Amino acid sequence: MSASVSDLDTGRSLLAIDERIVLPTASIGKILLLIEVSARLSEREASAYGILDKTARDAVGRSGLWQHLQAPALPVADLATLVGATSDNLATNVLLRQVGLQAVRERTESLGLLRTALLDLVRDTRGPDDAPQLSVGSTAELAWLFGALARGEVVDSLTSSRVLGWLSLGSDLSMVASAFGLDPLAHRGTDHGILLVNKTGTDAGVRSEAGVVRGPRAAVAYAVSVQFRDHGIAARLRVRDALHTVGLDLLEYLH
Repeated sequence: MSASVSDLDTGRSLLAIDERIVLPTASIGKILLLIEVSARLSEREASAYGILDKTARDAVGRSGLWQHLQAPALPVADLATLVGATSDNLATNVLLRQVGLQAVRERTESLGLLRTALLDLVRDTRGPDDAPQLSVGSTAELAWLFGALARGEVVDSLTSSRVLGWLSLGSDLSMVASAFGLDPLAHRGTDHGILLVNKTGTDAGVRSEAGVVRGPRAAVAYAVSVQFRDHGIAARLRVRDALHTVGLDLLEYLH
């Protein structure tokens, strides 16, 4: 387990548990793709305003809605919205085909992130020649990244706010955010004094979440990653309970 929590207003570290080790973070790495897409929109690159087709080589299952929709093509910004809202795997692959994994890596490095990376496109199965994980990261860097987004410091304020807007639609509140009592499908505004933007990552033996949350008394940037032996439902439930407990501790600080 790795965790990092800091006060968003003062920068003071509130929790640090092996926060610099690198762990698999599953879909959390899609944030890096969204940052690159948003930066291109801010720079008014023509390719960032195109309409992209889904193709057979982009096909992938599991999370997301586009694979279940009839629309054969969508605008870039709509694809980013799907990634933010449902961690859409198909939309992720189509955007990656458009912007290129190398561009995402270069943008990541330009932000000073050394232990956090999007390693590959999304695959239903990973072979010996594929990256072993979709993404990896340290919780120290992920908490910093969300704090920087909240302060408008990732590329520029417009790029940062656009990424936060996409992520604010996120519908997975099953981990740390489960403690906040929010509506998973509608929490873009303040609810009982709580305002949340987060991103989760889920894979076999991996549960990870990073975000920013503001309450009546304070605001924090946080990241928690757990890698575990996924040998049964009991193991998953123990991890879920641990993440929920972290959320309760955050809630106590915020209120």
